[in-house]
Amino acid sequence: MNQHARGTFEVKLAPQPSTDLELAAVLGRMSLDKQFHGELEAVGKGQMLTGGTAIKGSAGYVAMEQVSGTLQGRKGTFLLQHSGTMNRGVPQLSITVVPDSGTGQLEGLSGKLEIRIEGGQHYYDFDYSLPSAP
Repeated sequence: MNQHARGTFEVKLAPQPSTDLELAAVLGRMSLDKQFHGELEAVGKGQMLTGGTAIKGSAGYVAMEQVSGTLQGRKGTFLLQHSGTMNRGVPQLSITVVPDSGTGQLEGLSGKLEIRIEGGQHYYDFDYSLPSAP
């Protein structure tokens, strides 16, 4: 059954130390800490790897995030896999639920999440599928 959830979220990124100072100029690692509000009331925790270039506005990142809370009243956890690039200021982003990562009442969850930022506020739109409630 295809469903849709939307709302806002806050995100805190914290740079993590690099063990290789030479690579630290181009590669970075950060922890993610999110709070989702709306039809997804949850906490997201994860790790992000970033890569920058000498060209302003070009970069990439990958991240894994565990989301824990309720999705339209169904409680559980799931994993999100992020892959993003910026090509001279033009973003491309894919955020997908990792197959078979749903637990509790979110078992069997699949879907894609999109984010947008307007006026400094982060918004999510989550198109997902869940088996019928037991």
